Amino acid sequence: MHNFLTGHLRRWLAVCVALAAFSLGGRAGAAEVWHPPQGASWQWQLSGSVVDTTVPAEVYDIDMFDNDAAIVKDLHSRGKRVICYMSAGSYEHWRPDAGRFPSRVIGHSNGWAGERWLDIRKLSILRPIMEARMKKCAARDYDGIEFDNVDGYANRTGFPLSRSDQRTFNLFLARAAHHRGLAAGLKNDLGQIPALEPHFEFAVNEQCFQYHECRRLKPFVDAGKAVFHVEYKLGRSDFCTRANSLHFSSLKKRLNLGVWRRSCR
Repeated sequence: MHNFLTGHLRRWLAVCVALAAFSLGGRAGAAEVWHPPQGASWQWQLSGSVVDTTVPAEVYDIDMFDNDAAIVKDLHSRGKRVICYMSAGSYEHWRPDAGRFPSRVIGHSNGWAGERWLDIRKLSILRPIMEARMKKCAARDYDGIEFDNVDGYANRTGFPLSRSDQRTFNLFLARAAHHRGLAAGLKNDLGQIPALEPHFEFAVNEQCFQYHECRRLKPFVDAGKAVFHVEYKLGRSDFCTRANSLHFSSLKKRLNLGVWRRSCR
């Protein structure tokens, strides 16, 4: 029987265990959710009108708003695992829930058109918005979530965010994902990896070889966890050998994150 034929049952069991842990005051254990295998091949497609489901990758990372349950089901039927991409630390004016963000939590631009940093200290405001997004990911049977823009404290957001503020917010995200039976992925935020790695099942990184930062991902590697990594400017000959030696799942991608990819494996 295909592994994914029991996907809904697996999700239901994971959520039951997570609810039990939550009711006892504990964190939903990482063992109850999917753990991407270290070195797994992957595809990261966040643009384009249609996800290409024929890419030879074990794991897909796709946008939560642009893709419905049918896409996830199709990928599962092909033996793939699927990650739900959402920006947790930025406001995006084109999203269907953009009207839920009051102006007081919207800060400076993060450099992308239509995106602005969020005041993550206002968790009472952001919690129900983020939880509603995660609920949709779980309802569409995704296996995990990639949380983007979760390093605002290290950027010029318009708010006096501290490392502690960021850690509190990121831990909330991980716990909320686990509560719904979903693996949690930490995007960048290299400065807090030692504290956050135990709470996340995988990492997503951009350009650590270009900026000479890959050693900071070592806690994930040492824990046997997947590091899904991309470079945009470097050629594969500049980073693939080193990436493979670190057991990274590495790609060369174009900045628009369309279908095009070149894998290191």
